[in-house]
Amino acid sequence: MLSPANPVRVLIVDDSAVVRQILTRDLKKHPGIDVVGAAPDPFIARDRIVELKPDVITLDVEMPRMDGITFLRALMKHHPIPVIVCSSLTPRGSQTALDAMDAGAVDVVCKPDGMYSIEQMVGTLVEKIRIASRTKPRVRDSANNARPRPTLAMSETTHKIIALGASTGGVQALTEVLTQFPRNAPGTVVVQHMPPKFTASFAERLTKECQVEVREARSGDRVIPGRVLLAPGGFHMVLRRSGAEYLVDIVQGPEVHHQMPAVDVLFDSVAQFAGANAVGAVLTGMGADGAAGLAAMRKAGARTVAQDEATSVVFGMPMEAIKLGAAEKVVPLGEVARTLLGWCGAKAMAA
Repeated sequence: MLSPANPVRVLIVDDSAVVRQILTRDLKKHPGIDVVGAAPDPFIARDRIVELKPDVITLDVEMPRMDGITFLRALMKHHPIPVIVCSSLTPRGSQTALDAMDAGAVDVVCKPDGMYSIEQMVGTLVEKIRIASRTKPRVRDSANNARPRPTLAMSETTHKIIALGASTGGVQALTEVLTQFPRNAPGTVVVQHMPPKFTASFAERLTKECQVEVREARSGDRVIPGRVLLAPGGFHMVLRRSGAEYLVDIVQGPEVHHQMPAVDVLFDSVAQFAGANAVGAVLTGMGADGAAGLAAMRKAGARTVAQDEATSVVFGMPMEAIKLGAAEKVVPLGEVARTLLGWCGAKAMAA
């Protein structure tokens, strides 16, 4: 039986300092619960678990360096402890909630909107912590493991990724699309077939005309709202994930479709690391670059679009994407931004 003399030892794992502070303060008010520590990411949490020996962990999902679901799977395999996942991504019945339960969480709690409204969920969380402390963690039997699951892309993230690819006629097409993006548009990655040195000046010109920041990408750049990263001429650009953050790497390699940067290289990495958290578009251009990559994105759950023939300077790339069944929708250039932003839950700027 729980009592102030024998409290449940709780470790809070959340990248928000405000959330850690509020939960620590409010949970400590309840008899029988002792918040023994907090950690801003899974790597620090790993050390705190060994040091503090908590009875229950509250765990966020979107964190730097490693996401909570990946950490939860590792924890259940190597050091099983009752875990309650607390995230804005875990309303009951959501895919992330199902992933959390499948990975071994005792229960999930959805954070309400607004940092300080976190206080509203403390009563619910207290009861779940008390129940969790009497629960034996469920360890999956790897010999009888259930369905295979992707390990590189999260099921859901707060921010979406937009991926664009273009070639002949793309300078004008990208200008029209990006000038419709609002200041806080989803982080965007772009390949425009261009030789070295031209992409930097193109990015500078775009950033003067757009509400979003447009820059020639460098390795390690974060893909964040309000930022557009343009692949530099002579290099490929790939997306990767660090925890819940998306970043890009600039790499050399063989040409793909006689191009470097190549749209397919970028889109393949977006499919792998962002999956259903991405939307993508193939715009005007000669050849077939981007068609297979867009198909990979769509297969991974991304929403996809191709520019129509009437508004394309060259219909090669969009046509090949359409032939492959890679494009969920085919729209005129003027509708591309509105379509992509609508799928992301954002709105294009008024003309």
